[in-house]
Amino acid sequence: MQFKLKLLVAASATLFAGVSMAQDVLKIGHVGPVSGAQAHYGKDNENGARMAVEDLNAKGVTIGGKKYKLELVAEDDAADPKQGTAAAQKLCDAKVAGVVGHLNSGTTIPASTVYNQCGIPHVTPSATNPKLTQQGYKTTFRLLANDNALGAGLALHASNNLKLKKIAIIDDRTAYGQGVAEVFKKTAQQKGITIVDEQFTTDKATDFMAILTAIKAKAPDGIFYGGMDPQAGPMLRQMEQLGLANVKFFGGDGICTAKLAELSGGAKTLGNVVCAEGGASLEKMPGGKAWKDRYDKKYPNQFQVYSPYTYDAVHVLVDAMQRAKSIDPKVYTPLIGAANLQGVTTKIGFEADGELKNPAMTLYSYKDGKKVPLN
Repeated sequence: MQFKLKLLVAASATLFAGVSMAQDVLKIGHVGPVSGAQAHYGKDNENGARMAVEDLNAKGVTIGGKKYKLELVAEDDAADPKQGTAAAQKLCDAKVAGVVGHLNSGTTIPASTVYNQCGIPHVTPSATNPKLTQQGYKTTFRLLANDNALGAGLALHASNNLKLKKIAIIDDRTAYGQGVAEVFKKTAQQKGITIVDEQFTTDKATDFMAILTAIKAKAPDGIFYGGMDPQAGPMLRQMEQLGLANVKFFGGDGICTAKLAELSGGAKTLGNVVCAEGGASLEKMPGGKAWKDRYDKKYPNQFQVYSPYTYDAVHVLVDAMQRAKSIDPKVYTPLIGAANLQGVTTKIGFEADGELKNPAMTLYSYKDGKKVPLN
């Protein structure tokens, strides 16, 4: 009888310990395209978030006097808006404390409505369409410069530094591609550049010969592409085939990846690329070089663009929870806006609309197949 009682007590202790452990788990969501043509972006982003979770767990996380173990709940949106909203709802149902994501503006904008409705904050490391923060949601935050800075910066470079006069524009009809192309066009025209042609494609296309042939007839000095690298790479190859090897090729952060060199298949036109990222180059980030060395050891040959921002985004959420002494989104979300945090990417603080304060922007080109900063 006494032996049975001891067993019962031991079992009860194990049960209650399990409950206690479950209560001490802090779930952070991450969403990005880890399948499909943009999977290299999504995996890079997820790696950055996982690295942050591992670093925080190694140091130990205490919030309101209670110790927590962070757990990353990762979802795949395949860069598809419908799948993105489904993933957002899944994270709401899982009652994660906060979300890092999404990658694309086309997925982030509709997902932001879901997060706002369920009261969970999200920090995007990469969605740059200005409309995201113009919705007025107090749950939305962005960790880098938006398309107003990227598109305008590229147009000013085309005019002021390269002295171009005639540019054609192509976009992929996504929220990101259209948004950055529209800003580029507006600024370029203000600087006296003539937009000689406007063409459209999709974020699934691979054949651009008809579009580029039509553009070639207009004899532009440059082509601006609003879209992502799975299309920009083949486009550069086809430009070379059509004799457009001397035409400058502009794009936002969507094409500004290490993988673009691979996707362009060694085309000489890669050397004509000028692209922009919202943020400092790794060399100029406060913790960029040391962080990148650690990242490369954990995830060899997987770095693309945004993983330092997903790393910082996890820290932004946890920092606000610690200052609020609570993991309850209702309690800690208002404190995200009061962030004053030294991140890997920059000193992080937010404007009232959730935009990053004083965001940097860097222009890049490609030399010998490697992405190099111009400023």
